[in-house]
Amino acid sequence: MPHLEGVRHRWVRAGDVELHVAEAGAGEPVVLLHGWPQHWWMWRHLIAALATDFHVIAPDLRGYGWSEAPRGGYDKEQFAADVLALLDALGLERVRLAGHDWGGVAAFMLCVDHPERVSQYLALNTGHPWIGMDARMAAHLWAFSYQLALASPGAGPWIASRPETVRLLFRSVATHRAGLEGEVDVYAGRFREPARARAASQTYRTFLLREVLPLARGRYRGRRLSTPTLWLHGTADPVISRHMVESVRPHADDITIEWVEGCGHFIAEERPDVVVDRALTFFGAPRMSS
Repeated sequence: MPHLEGVRHRWVRAGDVELHVAEAGAGEPVVLLHGWPQHWWMWRHLIAALATDFHVIAPDLRGYGWSEAPRGGYDKEQFAADVLALLDALGLERVRLAGHDWGGVAAFMLCVDHPERVSQYLALNTGHPWIGMDARMAAHLWAFSYQLALASPGAGPWIASRPETVRLLFRSVATHRAGLEGEVDVYAGRFREPARARAASQTYRTFLLREVLPLARGRYRGRRLSTPTLWLHGTADPVISRHMVESVRPHADDITIEWVEGCGHFIAEERPDVVVDRALTFFGAPRMSS
């Protein structure tokens, strides 16, 4: 496991799964949810900055990092349910929340279903549950073709297990690669375990077979995001388009979207300076307001 000064590790039973949790600092809690193909390490810059003022909690989602990798449960509502169970296990009634990629989608769901548990949400290059299917979205579907390969029952786990997959991903959807190239083995190494490669594949297979159609048909229609939200989005993300991001506005009561020019998908590692600055301001670090 990579080492980060000041971080402590433990495993917590959250419902039916045991989650690895990286923690640092003390004070009011901030929970950070990663995406694929990463784990808690993607938050290393934010952890170091936030831990001065907050109790930072960065779990690995089921199947990822050092968390338990069961055979099922990889729909995004289950990810959200796991996080809710983790909050209960840790005795946390209300938290600040940040999420990226699939962790960001799960975070949106947690905010919508349990707004009383989340005081603020920082979204980073992610999707959301109100995806819809208009002409512009249909024209952009080609950008998601990689999901078919990852989701395939035969080749998917093998593709997910290859370091070349992670390296190609970083080179394809990131623009500031200096903070990513050296981390390929840190992330890809976990998928050498067959159960984790299967979990990565299941994350996409579950989405394509069981989640995308209900979401496109309006599963979250009429359900609102009331949590105050700041969305930072790199404009050079080739997958999650500006139109997709903007389509969240009719469903949100209090959202600010900030476009980070020239940044790709992995914003927390490509532009940690921007993410750290906005997170400290948005979450209201005590030392900044004193």
